[in-house]
Amino acid sequence: MKPSIFVVEDDPDISGLVRHHLENDGYSVRIYSTGSSVLSDAQHQIPALFILDIMVPGKDGLELCRAVRQTPGLSSVPVIFLTAKSSESDRVLGLELGADDYIGKPFSPRELVARVRAVLRRFERPLAPSPMKVGEIEIDPSAMILTVRGQTVPTTATEFRLLDYFARHSGRVFTRDHLLDSVWRDTAYVTPRSVDVYVRRIREKIEPDPENPRYLKTVRGAGYRFEVPK
Repeated sequence: MKPSIFVVEDDPDISGLVRHHLENDGYSVRIYSTGSSVLSDAQHQIPALFILDIMVPGKDGLELCRAVRQTPGLSSVPVIFLTAKSSESDRVLGLELGADDYIGKPFSPRELVARVRAVLRRFERPLAPSPMKVGEIEIDPSAMILTVRGQTVPTTATEFRLLDYFARHSGRVFTRDHLLDSVWRDTAYVTPRSVDVYVRRIREKIEPDPENPRYLKTVRGAGYRFEVPK
C-alpha cells in the first residue's frame, strides 16, 4: 500500500503541484483546502505524514499541528509545514509546536519530495533493539515507546531518536553538528538551532523541572550531555 500524505493547502495551484510530484514519487495524496475535517479523517485513516500550510481557512496549520500532537494515535505522525511564513521566528515556533520540518514558499518541488523522504526515513524505528531504563525513564526502541515515571509519554519520531541516542551515549558531550549528523542524517535542510528546539521539547517530557534538568544537561560552549542521576 502506498504511504498516504494529507496536504492542507488552500491554493489550488500549489496543492496541484504538490499532489503531482508526491504521487509521481509513489505516495497517495489527499488534499484539504481547510483544516476542518483533517483530524477526523486522519483518525479513521492514519496518514504517514501531514503537510500543513499555516494560513488556511478555519483551523489554521499551527492549530492543526498542536491538535495532532495532542491526539492519541496521531501524536507521533510526522508534520511538515509548507508556508509563506518563513522567518526564523516562524520556523522556531513551528518546531516548538512539534513539526518535523519547515519549508518556506516559494519552494522547489524536488526539494519538497527530498525532504518528505528525509522525514519519513527518520520516522523509521531506531536500529537498537534492546529497551533501556535510566532513572525514571524507560526507552523501548522496538515499539518506539517512552515511559516517564510510569506514564507513557507521546513523542515524535525525531524526539524519540534524539533521546535514544543521548541515553545510549550517556556521559558524552555532543555538539549540535554531531547530533545533526547522527540523528537527522539528512542535514542539508536543518540547522543547529533545530537541535536546541528539540532538546527543549525533550526536557519538557522527561524532566521533573525542565528549567533545572537532571538528565539532559547543557555544556556551555560545547553542546549537550545526557547524565544518569546518582
